[in-house]
Amino acid sequence: MENCGILANAKRGETMEKIYIFGHQKPDTDSVCASISLSYLKNQLGYNTIPKVLGHINQESKYVLDYFGVKEPEYLNDVKVQIRNMKYNKNAIINEKASIYDAFQIMQKEEETGICIVDENKKLKGLITLKDLARQLVVGDKNNLHTTLFNVMKVLNAEIVLQNHDEIHGSIVAASYKSQTILEEIAFSNQHILIVGDRYRVLEYAIESNVQLIIMTGGSSLPEDLFEKAKQKKISILCTSFDTYTTSNSIVLANSISTILEVNDPITVNSLDYRTDFLELSEKLGHTNYPVVNKSHKCLGLLKINEVNQYERLKIILVDHNGFRQSVDGIEEAVIEEIIDHHNLLNVGTPTPINFRSMPVGCTCTIIYHMFIESGIPIPREIAGLMLSAILSDTLLLRSVTATEEDKRVVEKLAEIANIDVKEYGHAMVKAGFSIKGKNAADLIEEDIKTFRVGNKVVGISQIFTMDYEDIEADMETFIDKIDVLASSTFNMTIVLITDIEKNGSYVFFDRKSEAYVQEIFSDANFKQGNYVQDLLSRKKQLVPNVMEVLEK
Repeated sequence: MENCGILANAKRGETMEKIYIFGHQKPDTDSVCASISLSYLKNQLGYNTIPKVLGHINQESKYVLDYFGVKEPEYLNDVKVQIRNMKYNKNAIINEKASIYDAFQIMQKEEETGICIVDENKKLKGLITLKDLARQLVVGDKNNLHTTLFNVMKVLNAEIVLQNHDEIHGSIVAASYKSQTILEEIAFSNQHILIVGDRYRVLEYAIESNVQLIIMTGGSSLPEDLFEKAKQKKISILCTSFDTYTTSNSIVLANSISTILEVNDPITVNSLDYRTDFLELSEKLGHTNYPVVNKSHKCLGLLKINEVNQYERLKIILVDHNGFRQSVDGIEEAVIEEIIDHHNLLNVGTPTPINFRSMPVGCTCTIIYHMFIESGIPIPREIAGLMLSAILSDTLLLRSVTATEEDKRVVEKLAEIANIDVKEYGHAMVKAGFSIKGKNAADLIEEDIKTFRVGNKVVGISQIFTMDYEDIEADMETFIDKIDVLASSTFNMTIVLITDIEKNGSYVFFDRKSEAYVQEIFSDANFKQGNYVQDLLSRKKQLVPNVMEVLEK
């Protein structure tokens, strides 16, 4: 179902801010299916949401998505504020062939002290500041011109009389002294740009000498015979209403901005860089302007240091969890719009009130089913199948003590919509998802391990669902060694439940140094590694309370 993560019924043409929906860091079937199902519902209600996952999905979730033909959500690495979320000026960019005058005009209009110089492919060539422009006007080269005919025309507000060049590159000569002096002392060539009024002897001499460009000032015109000669010689001619003095002083601004480019390798920031990293960089360097580029070094705009506090936070909705430790990296920089969860409340805090939906049921998708009903949105077969799968997974085919009567009722409703046999489908899902063939001990233990804190102690409790317990039993010592390693590096105590769905119970393993604690937790002085506990299916309800009670002593 390709449209699960896209805008469905929002007004066409209306730009809407994206909202990411995701579960916890170790996505299980409820986390994955809840993200997709809630995203579909929200989009039908006019939002623009995208389901995401924070890690690799497990075998069971892959089976479910493949069975119902739903695309796997994309991975979300973090929700930190990036440069692309910050306010930077996308208009503070100019082509390297544009004039100094144009660059100044843009900087004035955009109220910037710098401007990014780019080539025709928008690749960054350098950075120009107001100081650079001021330096050019005071001590810059005023005798040479390297630009385009269009730039000269624009700066001098001139009219093109003859156009035989696109690029202009030569020395500037202003006919501001006697004609005879010019005729006797200046040897014109095609490397000269002549600024002249209605001095026809000088014009004739310049045309005969094959100058590159003639700029006629004071609105003067060229006689027909000289016009024809200039045409034959392929000389370009402009006519401006400016006088010779004004033209001579203004023409330097027609130079291409690249001619005064001194900083051609400025410090840049990538649009995907994190804001926090940029703050550290700018504090060290102390620069005012930073060109923003993408990974191809294409320039996107200019970021000013005084705009670092102007940015947009990513909007997110959490499902199947409500604690920062279980969630995405950088969550404190995002805006939590909503939380849908069925677990105990943890430490998520928000600066403003949000929608928080929590119910004492066995699965987040049971809550989302209620949201569909309340909204009056029909549930498609694929979405019904995902929510049904999530409930069966989280409640161990409705056998777990966490399964409520409401979970069972919702399963019946969803099974009707999905048109599947719950018992047959559930068995196939469990069989596909709980196979441990080809997995090593460390992968199995860490695949679904949750952290619990009791005072200054940190406990890791992992749960592995399988129908292949014999494979672990055959190499029990190696399995326990891996638990010991995890306990010594990360946790004060590590307990692993290997839950056999068909037998309806769990085998219990733990790190060797915690044996006395575990014996007290299960009220059995002879409790050993691998002991089987009938009906032990829920880590949250049947094990965690006893662990916390013992450790609190």
